Amino acid sequence: MLRPGGAEEAAQLPLRRASAPVPLPSPAAPDGSRASARLGLACLLLLLLLTLPARVDTSWWYIGALGARVICDNIPGLVSRQRQLCQRYPDIMRSVGEGAREWIRECQHQFRHHRWNCTTLDRDHTVFGRVMLRSSREAAFVYAISSAGVVHAITRACSQGELSVCSCDPYTRGRHHDQRGDFDWGGCSDNIHYGVRFAKAFVDAKEKRLKDARALMNLHNNRCGRTAVRRFLKLECKCHGVSGSCTLRTCWRALSDFRRTGDYLRRRYDGAVQVMATQDGANFTAARQGYRRATRTDLVYFDNSPDYCVLDKAAGSLGTAGRVCSKTSKGTDGCEIMCCGRGYDTTRVTRVTQCECKFHWCCAVRCKECRNTVDVHTCKAPKKAEWLDQT
Repeated sequence: MLRPGGAEEAAQLPLRRASAPVPLPSPAAPDGSRASARLGLACLLLLLLLTLPARVDTSWWYIGALGARVICDNIPGLVSRQRQLCQRYPDIMRSVGEGAREWIRECQHQFRHHRWNCTTLDRDHTVFGRVMLRSSREAAFVYAISSAGVVHAITRACSQGELSVCSCDPYTRGRHHDQRGDFDWGGCSDNIHYGVRFAKAFVDAKEKRLKDARALMNLHNNRCGRTAVRRFLKLECKCHGVSGSCTLRTCWRALSDFRRTGDYLRRRYDGAVQVMATQDGANFTAARQGYRRATRTDLVYFDNSPDYCVLDKAAGSLGTAGRVCSKTSKGTDGCEIMCCGRGYDTTRVTRVTQCECKFHWCCAVRCKECRNTVDVHTCKAPKKAEWLDQT
């Protein structure tokens, strides 16, 4: 099996038993009021059951929507292990929330010119809706980049002194060498070890409880995301010597911009490998004879993706009606591909931008307003009969 690995990931975080909140007694209510309250509660529960999408699991991803208001007992979708970590490390949960917002922005950047553009659903605890139910390439990418986002955010918070449980990397001490020669470890190296270890414990907790084929796929893609962040650690150095001769160097390890991780995982998405679980459910095998086997750095998926052309509630597709496209491009952002052959509408709009900016002493920058008229092309909606077939 392509199991999550690495000695640094194998370490477990100690847990302290969280004390349960003591329930406060509520004042007694008259029988009539109590019956009315029960009837109202029953109606509310029935309404929720009828309106919530079936079998769509909530996820820790929703932490990103909570911002600073992270209250562990109120976060939907956390399993007990995640809730314990949340209760013990509330400051880290704020970093997890920042990481969630960062990787969602990166996902939307990477797919901004594609039919599926990583759209999130407002006030939806699943964040992406039913599209994540399918074990597709898109799900593989989301699980990988979400895991990477947590590693990146926690690692950065450790070295910036924002967390009490970690700081700079304690393993970068003494002398070392690279292609340029010897150097001394110094400064504050980003603590990737702690970031990976906590992300593994928190993000993987739900999948380790389920132990089915989809959980196996998610665990593999989670690990791909974590290793992607480690892949782009860079060595930064400061020279010491006469006139900057660099006879002595002090170096430290630093995270690269998260965009590099996003670009890398986007390429992994393009080359993702379709697999199927073995009979014992402990490994992957090629989905079809002649397909190449997946490696530890490949994203893996089970199901083919929908075309995302039209609104399809069952598949979680929002369709491309109204999406902006390029009339001249032959790529995925071109109107022919983006609009799925339905054609496009053209609207002439006038945009106002700042131009001819000049610096005036002291200290202001003054610009003129320039008006530019451009044509904006948007995909036509499908014919009504075609749309109804998908809903």
